[in-house]
Amino acid sequence: MKRKDQDKPGIAVALRYDGHGAPRVTAKGRGCVAENILELARAHDIPLQEDPALAELLAKVDLGDEIPRALYHAVAEVIAFAYLLSGKAAPNRQGE
Repeated sequence: MKRKDQDKPGIAVALRYDGHGAPRVTAKGRGCVAENILELARAHDIPLQEDPALAELLAKVDLGDEIPRALYHAVAEVIAFAYLLSGKAAPNRQGE
């Protein structure tokens, strides 16, 4: 028997953060498009984090737009997690 949440198509949202301003939504989609986003991320060793509730909120942001202030904390945790997984340092915001 399928669980109710398995009937919903998957969702994926890609963000870009260069250390200036807020992260921007660079790709988003459901179903096959979501799978394509995830495949591209995996192919380029981009860390992934599953958070369906956050993905639903981010999917409401227009492509190319910065994320809303209300999501800063949640997205900061995702970005910190991605940097930790990739072994990279966070972008230096003070130009050091």
